[in-house]
Amino acid sequence: MEKVNKETAMQNIQRLNDNIETVIKGKRNQIKYGLTALLAKGHILMEDNPGTGKTVMAKTLAQSISGERGNDVVNFKRIQFTPDLLPMDLIGTHIFDDIKKEFIFKKGPLFCNVLLADDINRASPKVQSALLECMAENQITMGELTYKLSDLFFTIATQNPVEMEGTYPLPAAQLDRFFIKIIFGYVDEETELDIYKNYLGINNNLNNIQQVLGIDEILHLQEQSETVFVHEEIIRAVCNIVWNKRRNQDILLCASSRSGLTVLKCRKY
Repeated sequence: MEKVNKETAMQNIQRLNDNIETVIKGKRNQIKYGLTALLAKGHILMEDNPGTGKTVMAKTLAQSISGERGNDVVNFKRIQFTPDLLPMDLIGTHIFDDIKKEFIFKKGPLFCNVLLADDINRASPKVQSALLECMAENQITMGELTYKLSDLFFTIATQNPVEMEGTYPLPAAQLDRFFIKIIFGYVDEETELDIYKNYLGINNNLNNIQQVLGIDEILHLQEQSETVFVHEEIIRAVCNIVWNKRRNQDILLCASSRSGLTVLKCRKY
């Protein structure tokens, strides 16, 4: 792909943002946070009560990315997390091939470009842990073999508040894999009235969402984000924040080095 300049990169980001806003109304900051995590090569966790638009935003963002990279077509998978889900339902499993007379590995839905983990806290921590390796290292290990995931792997997880019945709080190791936690919240009264008046048009936009950027364009935006200069004072400020939290005796689990790096990566957007 031909390299694009900074102005073109900003135009591509704005196109993606505007495309999402044709469906998601009154959530400009939440959209910005989602795109920040995407360009920083991270993942996002969206939390709020049912019916606030978390899943719709995730689907809209995923469907706004299109294109091919060699034989790699953008692959969007949605997993509805439930209490009876097993790790093998995410990773995949070995099945016996009657023709070859051997076991072959059948890949699960984690082998994709954009993953929607819907209601992630409705599955047990054992199932949630199946996401740890792929989110942190962009790979999946099954037995003695390790499978590399696509260069573009972006997880969008949604969850209901943990105090609701039938949910499992995400363990600290799982939370640490997410770059940004977005509290979705309700829209203002005027925006909600507009949604009621135009819900048929909004549904039509969702069903016919424009695919505005391809894999190569997203990967190039990620590369450009990494080249953004960060002043030493900002780096020192992030380090001070992390260490001040560690010195606070009231905090049981302090910020890790990964958390400091996450802040720096997101600041580049």
